[in-house]
Amino acid sequence: MAYSEKLADKIRQALAALPHVEEKKMFGRITFMVNGKMCLTAGPGQMMCRIDPAIHAEAVKKDGCRTVIMKGREYKGFVYVNEDHLSTKKDFNYWVALALEFNKKGKPA
Repeated sequence: MAYSEKLADKIRQALAALPHVEEKKMFGRITFMVNGKMCLTAGPGQMMCRIDPAIHAEAVKKDGCRTVIMKGREYKGFVYVNEDHLSTKKDFNYWVALALEFNKKGKPA
């Protein structure tokens, strides 16, 4: 399994009441699209959150959070949060809320 089923289920539950949520398998992970835009991804032991690039520098200062880097390129506005830093409802909801807040104004990625 290339992604955490437990994490995918938590994300599914968090987004269940929202309209226009779609799951897509991408890069061995499950990506949750909200309103046609990438929002959250369940990966192996981590969740990817698409957040406001304006708060990126502050977000990566939090424990368990780091910038998404693909092919040597840093993606500002995309962060990984380690699953062990999402164990409390408060911590999990914090990151989901950041992603959903940016989703309102973000463009499709």
